[in-house]
Amino acid sequence: MRSEPGHGVHLSYYDFGRTTVYACQADSRFCYCAYIPENYNEQAENRYALAVVVHGTDRGMTAYREHFVDFAEANDCIVLAPLFPVGIPSEGNLTNYKLIKAGDIRYDRILLAMVEEMAAKYRLEAERFLLYGFSGGGHFAHRFFYLHPKRLAGVSIGAPGVVTLLDPAHDYWVGVRNLEATFGTRLEPEAMRAVPVHMVIGAEDKDRWEITIKPGDAWWMEGAALAGADRQERMHALKASFEAQGIAVRQDVVAGVGHSAAGVVGPVKTFFSEVLRERRKAQAVA
Repeated sequence: MRSEPGHGVHLSYYDFGRTTVYACQADSRFCYCAYIPENYNEQAENRYALAVVVHGTDRGMTAYREHFVDFAEANDCIVLAPLFPVGIPSEGNLTNYKLIKAGDIRYDRILLAMVEEMAAKYRLEAERFLLYGFSGGGHFAHRFFYLHPKRLAGVSIGAPGVVTLLDPAHDYWVGVRNLEATFGTRLEPEAMRAVPVHMVIGAEDKDRWEITIKPGDAWWMEGAALAGADRQERMHALKASFEAQGIAVRQDVVAGVGHSAAGVVGPVKTFFSEVLRERRKAQAVA
């Protein structure tokens, strides 16, 4: 016997399906919502995969969750959608989470705290999870990958406006030469090679506005133009930098699509479904 959707033994109606919004207990300035598949039963023993989907600069966390409802139902996967609000740590700050660190805030640690809170509530395979981000979330996703490859079952990087190349000849954020000095975390290329990597962008995502970085800009540093002039060139440079380090990359360029989260999500869900299928095959053999 299973619980009816939306009902549980210890959890409330608001903890099932499209959940309510939770404040992160590690830092209540940040919050998240989730999607729990209808067949989740508190009295069962099976564990569910976890997919984290990170919003772009628009902060549309519920829309990102909605994109993955069908995927969650088809794959016994719980979806976590964090919200990193504008204005932290300073008023009007739109880009805070994209470089992972802003002032004394570590956005990677905030996300990991959210994962741990979810793991305390639900039966999750939280040791390794799927991570996807589009636009601003694509910024976050590939930089989180550099810092925490052993926490990821797979990563999908969607059309970031600015990229950090896997380049040991340049400092962060352009490259990764001083990654350990910046974050206290050593780059682990071998661990990164073990993570399935996906990159996705619309074929018509060619705008140059908002991503030009020039002297005097907050993000300016030497090498700021190293990866190219627009999203297409920068995605190509990011992919090449991964492959130069022996990290395999699957890439989808979606015909007829511009800078659209909804337009590129199909290949992401296909990629994640394949990653989970392969992981479950390996777990069954082990």
